[in-house]
Amino acid sequence: MSETTSVRMLGRYEIMSELGQGAMGTVYKARDPMLDRIVAIKTINLTLPKDELAEYEARFYQEAKAAGGLSHRNIVTIHDIGRSERVAYMAMEFLEGQELRRLIQSRVPIQLGHALDIGAQVADGLQFAHDRQIIHRDIKPANIMVLNDGLVKITDFGIARMRNNEVKTMTGMILG
Repeated sequence: MSETTSVRMLGRYEIMSELGQGAMGTVYKARDPMLDRIVAIKTINLTLPKDELAEYEARFYQEAKAAGGLSHRNIVTIHDIGRSERVAYMAMEFLEGQELRRLIQSRVPIQLGHALDIGAQVADGLQFAHDRQIIHRDIKPANIMVLNDGLVKITDFGIARMRNNEVKTMTGMILG
């Protein structure tokens, strides 16, 4: 990322803060000045060792292709994908809420009606994806966002399987 008058930029996006880090890269909160909206930017560090980079980069673009082709209220929306010298990135809708994982870890019981609503919304999103030949393959509480208004979004299609999928996994390899 380049420094431009104390604003960190990634492509056209102004990085505001770091939201988290994972094995592949970092997720940022950013502003898209062209459309005047807040987005989440998921990155992959292209300076990883070559043996790791090929797998991670393939999974990263697989996620963009899988989720980017889906438009459903219960699936995170992918807005853009890009690449700089050292970082590949995906701009997606910024979600205000919390992961289902955090709700479960809080040890505060989730009301039965709310739990059923969460499950139904996840099922709706997955049915939509399955109808389009996309299988998420990593549904877990960390990949389900419960927004402040109660809407539920499925995230992280990084190991999704698509019909005629060009990203293969090795026999015996466990992902997700």
